[in-house]
Amino acid sequence: MKYVDLVIDNKSEKTDQFYTYGCEDDSVRPGNKVYVTFGRGSSLREAYVFGVHEEAGQEIKGLKYVEKTDDEVSLTEEMISACVWMKRRYLCKYIDAVRCFIPVGKKSARGKTRTPYAHAEGERQDIEKLTGEQEKALEIISNAIDGRQNRMFLLKGVTGSGKTEVYMQAIARVIEAGRSAIMLVPEISLTKQIIDRFIGRFGAEQVAVIHSRLSDGERHDEWMRIRNGDVKIVIGARSAVFAPLEDIGIIVMDEEHETTYKSDMTPKYETSEVAIKRLREHQGVFLMGSATPSVVSWYRACGGIYEKLELTERYNKVMLPQVETVDMREELKSGNTGIFSGKLEKGIRETLARGQQVILFLNRRGYSSFVSCRECGEAVRCPDCGISMTYHKGEDRLICHYCGRSRRVPDVCPSCGSKYIKYFGSGTEQVEEAAKKQFAGHKIARLDFDTARRKGSIEKIIDSFSKGETDILVGTQLVAKGLDFRNVGLVGIMSADTTLNIPDFRSPERTFQLITQAAGRAGRGDEKGRVVIQTYSPDNYAVKAAAAQNYDAFYEDEIALRQFMNYPPCSDLIQVMFTSKSPETARYWGGRWTERLRKLLPEEPQNVFDLQEAPMAKIKDSSRYFFLVKCPKGKRALYMGALDHLKKTLVPDSRPACRIGIDINPYSFM
Repeated sequence: MKYVDLVIDNKSEKTDQFYTYGCEDDSVRPGNKVYVTFGRGSSLREAYVFGVHEEAGQEIKGLKYVEKTDDEVSLTEEMISACVWMKRRYLCKYIDAVRCFIPVGKKSARGKTRTPYAHAEGERQDIEKLTGEQEKALEIISNAIDGRQNRMFLLKGVTGSGKTEVYMQAIARVIEAGRSAIMLVPEISLTKQIIDRFIGRFGAEQVAVIHSRLSDGERHDEWMRIRNGDVKIVIGARSAVFAPLEDIGIIVMDEEHETTYKSDMTPKYETSEVAIKRLREHQGVFLMGSATPSVVSWYRACGGIYEKLELTERYNKVMLPQVETVDMREELKSGNTGIFSGKLEKGIRETLARGQQVILFLNRRGYSSFVSCRECGEAVRCPDCGISMTYHKGEDRLICHYCGRSRRVPDVCPSCGSKYIKYFGSGTEQVEEAAKKQFAGHKIARLDFDTARRKGSIEKIIDSFSKGETDILVGTQLVAKGLDFRNVGLVGIMSADTTLNIPDFRSPERTFQLITQAAGRAGRGDEKGRVVIQTYSPDNYAVKAAAAQNYDAFYEDEIALRQFMNYPPCSDLIQVMFTSKSPETARYWGGRWTERLRKLLPEEPQNVFDLQEAPMAKIKDSSRYFFLVKCPKGKRALYMGALDHLKKTLVPDSRPACRIGIDINPYSFM
């Protein structure tokens, strides 16, 4: 008989520990899923084996036994090791980490395997010859793969430089060695193009796909294909980093700078950190790529943590697009109050006349950004979340983009009763409508989260534009990330200020990245493209560097500011959030945690900031308060240990309940 340490599938923080059971199955091992009774109940509960022992170590009164095991769903010891690491790293529960690795959905009752993209024909790309820069980068990566070396690379390549081909040839090298690979993309919208290319190169039978747009049944069956060793390559968004592969030779993270690689749900993990942890166990290669690496990643590369690889020229030798900035303040002075500047409108007409396509980028969906009263200046806000509601003309409703609540546009101001209600700002819906009026006779489509709600709609919109059936594509950041269209002659960035004015220290970085990435969609064919940036802040250093396509200039300005302010990567910023139906309860527990944490860090109490109301003070009728902790470099273990102590000893057990969330280096402080 064996003794096993189990983690019970239970929500309570108080049961987040190991429980020892007896097991009469001598083949039991860490990672097995088992069923046991727990507590006073007699019903079977799911549990996962984290440790196996020959002896109990001490006498256990009332020892319980494993009732049965689930041979179909099991994890590896490497995955269990990753779960233990995630609990320490992100202060999540064991079972929260386990859920990242286990499949959702159930086995088909009909016994039929549900395989997405099974009928995809794939896209063959005949690469005649790599550039010298590609060959040099690939040689370095290949040497690490052949030597089973655990190394980390950051591939910085201008848009259109052929990073994807380097990824694919590196993965081919891994597959030839009989090992497995994970290809990560930041957005579901990018998976279709990547999947087509990988199926065209490696065949559908070698490729599995994991992302949230699949049905639960499809995700379950893909997980089983991977776990059974039926495929060697897994493609997907951030959750694919948990794919149940064995002998992982490489994990590629394309567009590594994207914020979508940071989970905003428990556990709030950083995808790159999980990838690095898993690859240490497998002696695999970690390859990140971007035209605009995150400030944190480039800082690490400059410090030697990552190995730098660079591609400075486009694959087809076509020059980077010509970028022009339009000062929208001058447009207003000249009497142009429309959405399109004179230069952009003229550029669109000339591009369409040449038979080329246009992308219009605006990182704000909806028709108008908000509805406001001209009498008192008050915007119509969501009663649950307290933030401005966005007007969607298609539904003729105001919608909250956080909780989804909607309401009709009021006839009078809810605050003062005035009838002077007016729409302010513009979103993708309004840009689409204006484009249809000004460029009548041309087919115009919109790609944002509103048009992409239905399954398959993203692929349909992208496919139509790729085939040249759409002349103008209006979109949010979905169109700015890694998509490869050969006939785009012009990209219009409708408002470079949308991200610049978000209250977050990363706002300049996001602005630079979005402008550069959106601009990179132009001129990827045989002709040089053109980009027009509309902005009210043409002298901002991020806008100027993006217009000049000068990453180094931006990085030098940005890292100097980060060092002066001691922002990441020069420190860790930790957000501790308190959420409750009762604002008094959230404030009470936030105050207690703030006070206790300062006592646990007596030498640096100034690094624990005061409790404050969250910018989005209410979400779904719950009140939110938070405080920030600035953790100096080299002291993460000390600070996380103090927070872990509070998590174990200062847990709200009163009603109304208060949820406490800890997020290390969050990408949003809203």
